[in-house]
Amino acid sequence: MYLLAIDLWFILEKAILIASIIGLSFFIAMYTTLAERKVAGWMQDRHGPNRAGPFGIFQPLADGGKLFFKEEIIPLAANRSLFLLGPGLAMITSLVTSTVIPWGAPVVTANGTIPLQVADVDMGILIVFSVVSIGVYGIMIGGWASNNKFSLIAAIRGASQMVSYELPMGLALIAVLFTTGSLKMSEIVASQAANGWHVIYQPLGFIIFFICALAECNRTPFDLPEAENELNFGYHQEYSSMKLGFYLFAEYINMFVSSAVISTLYFGGYDIPFVNEAAWGLQPWLLSAISFGVLMAKIAFFLFVFIWIRWTIPRFRYDQLMNLGWKKLIPLALVNMIITMAVMLWLKK
Repeated sequence: MYLLAIDLWFILEKAILIASIIGLSFFIAMYTTLAERKVAGWMQDRHGPNRAGPFGIFQPLADGGKLFFKEEIIPLAANRSLFLLGPGLAMITSLVTSTVIPWGAPVVTANGTIPLQVADVDMGILIVFSVVSIGVYGIMIGGWASNNKFSLIAAIRGASQMVSYELPMGLALIAVLFTTGSLKMSEIVASQAANGWHVIYQPLGFIIFFICALAECNRTPFDLPEAENELNFGYHQEYSSMKLGFYLFAEYINMFVSSAVISTLYFGGYDIPFVNEAAWGLQPWLLSAISFGVLMAKIAFFLFVFIWIRWTIPRFRYDQLMNLGWKKLIPLALVNMIITMAVMLWLKK
């Protein structure tokens, strides 16, 4: 009975954490849409949304309600089952990647330590890459099942873009793993807390990784799968109501999770730089809350950079996008990996 009670508490703890992460992801995605329009208005010298509630804070609720009550249309020539599967797959894969991210320092209680991480597995960062790779099927299935030529072209663009930019992203990550010696996300954070953030040792790797993250999220200037002037509306052209909302939400959740991964890999995760939090003498739960707030502040900064780039840099041509990935980023990532390996051997680490 004692073992059974421990298992039940463990399941309850993980269930609460998973529900909290899903709720947080949806909340951040909702209000990132508002932040995007507010930042765009600020950069273009206009107000942005300011009618729905004070300062427009209810605008995401109005947009969600509008999508929810719109008529759901499935084209007669579409593959119905795959047409319904596409947006669901895109949403699920965008949420699953958050399971291996440490969201804060572990909470120490009288009954033990509760990690703010769903799964602290040995191959943590590889799980992120594998799930992101599956995410391309949501785009491909949605574009193909629509039986629309523009949607199919956009889906093919999205698939080739993701394949092209996962290679330099993986090579940039290998250089980080050389310095850390572990694939566990918690150990990557602990290594940075002890030795300094990876962005100091891997500035080129960080730039490559961030550019690839923009491409993986289909964000400007890499939003060729959604190029309105060429493909009408892109791979989700035939979608409406909440099926369209799932695709749009998945993009913003991907931004949120990508910002969390970048913060964890290169900016110390929930670590506060130049500070020994243990010397503060605070309650463990308060330290965990502060560490969570630190990580969220880093994520908010990168979300702002994502939005800033969208309203600053024009869209690439498709040949320019492919040339950047294959002829520029992959060679740079290889050079960065070789230099990192040589330095580690020279330092005998």
